[in-house]
Amino acid sequence: MVNYDIDAKPSHSDAWRDRIIETALAKTTSSFFELRRDGALGPEYFLCTAGLLPAEEEGAKLVLFTALDRTGDRTTEKSLRRELLSDGLTALPNRAGFGEEIDDRLRNGPWPENAKFGIIAIDLSRFSRVNESLGPLAGDELLITVAKRLKSNLRQGDVLARIGGNDFAIFARLNNGLSDCIHIVQRVKDSLKSPIRLSDLQIRVDCAIGCALSTGLDDDPDDVVRKAQAAVKIAKRSGKVEIYRNGVLKEAQRRFSIESRLRTALSQGELTLAYQPLIHLQTGEITGFEALARWHDPDLGHVSPAEFIAVAEESGLITALGRWAAYEAAQALSRWDGKFGKPLPVGVNVNLSPIQMARDDVASVFEEALRYSGVSGNRLTAELTESAIIVDPDKARKLLVALKDLHMPIAMDDFGTGYSNLASLHSLPIDILKIDRSFISTMLDDKDKQAIVRTILSLAESLNLSVTAEGIETQELAHALQTMGCGNGQGFYFARPMPEAEAFDYWRARWNFETV
Repeated sequence: MVNYDIDAKPSHSDAWRDRIIETALAKTTSSFFELRRDGALGPEYFLCTAGLLPAEEEGAKLVLFTALDRTGDRTTEKSLRRELLSDGLTALPNRAGFGEEIDDRLRNGPWPENAKFGIIAIDLSRFSRVNESLGPLAGDELLITVAKRLKSNLRQGDVLARIGGNDFAIFARLNNGLSDCIHIVQRVKDSLKSPIRLSDLQIRVDCAIGCALSTGLDDDPDDVVRKAQAAVKIAKRSGKVEIYRNGVLKEAQRRFSIESRLRTALSQGELTLAYQPLIHLQTGEITGFEALARWHDPDLGHVSPAEFIAVAEESGLITALGRWAAYEAAQALSRWDGKFGKPLPVGVNVNLSPIQMARDDVASVFEEALRYSGVSGNRLTAELTESAIIVDPDKARKLLVALKDLHMPIAMDDFGTGYSNLASLHSLPIDILKIDRSFISTMLDDKDKQAIVRTILSLAESLNLSVTAEGIETQELAHALQTMGCGNGQGFYFARPMPEAEAFDYWRARWNFETV
């Protein structure tokens, strides 16, 4: 049996006759093939069968020919394929269709010698706010308008696609390398410069733009697209157009790996808290501990908090991470109390992320943590940064009041690096200021920083606030801060963060020494 698949010749009847003759002359008994003809309503497709039948006359050939109309099936297939490869809202290619369009352009050219191509990724900023404020129909209208504007500014041969919810991408020929890419980016910016009218509102569209350039036409297009997407993520943070640089994709892949592994670690209880003591500088007494998240992954090894907390904030896992930290810190206090036989005269500080504060019911989290552990609220301190207050002052004030209702102390972490003013300090229920390590670590060699520390101490005294100095790493620093009247200190000079059991032993050894 022989299978054929050819387009028809100019006359479909001639093509059918030729295939019948071919079957009759061939040694095979049957053949299958598809023929196409141009009908009045467009192309028509037929699945044909030609088979030899026994002939009564010697040397004669009897051929049975059948033709099954498959036009409807082929039309359905084309429609399904078109839907599979295009975005139903904007009619642009989707992510899969974008890849096929790029392959088609690279195959069919023409391309000048040493030509390159580039991908420009575009992420619409604050798009979710449009959906939340005006509804999804307004969001769809915005996307359609943006797609039209971008498409109207394309050069011949360029391809625009919608590759995500609010993400677009442009495939561009770069005969002049980076200069062509920058020119296209400027056209994109110009097309979105004027506001878009939605309902009775004028919406200004901001976007983050990331670009990646191929080294030649042999580069894998999917790889270049991923590089452009990695660049646009950086552009969202920097606020500038970003060109992909070597190593960024590896960084993005590591962040993705960290996110995936962190999700598993949180669900399986693989993270731990380390506890760094807070020391009263005048007496040497341990007044509490700061709880710090630590993670050692079987595959990734030790992952620094700066790295995995940033990934948690970006991915939304910070809510689960923050809840876990609050519950675990409260349970640690409960276990210490059990070992000691009565409540320890120390508390634990737990850090709050601005994103966690915005997305979670933090007050309920701490209320549950305290209730399940049986620990009193005055032993669990919430640490938040100045930036967390600046983002939404009213919401921050409501949260702090709710935490104070639980009798929890409130500490402002990294004080001096943000934008707090006297009015906010006076109006918010803050109990403790933690002076950022950037002022403390080099204070002895910098008179300006010494003056800043003295000013903060004076301010805290006038507002009846306690002060903790972070980053004390030498005896000289500890002595200088003690002389300046600073209440508490924290840093490697006293102790590094330690596991729960070691922290209890550390406190008990010093407590025994102090009570002898």
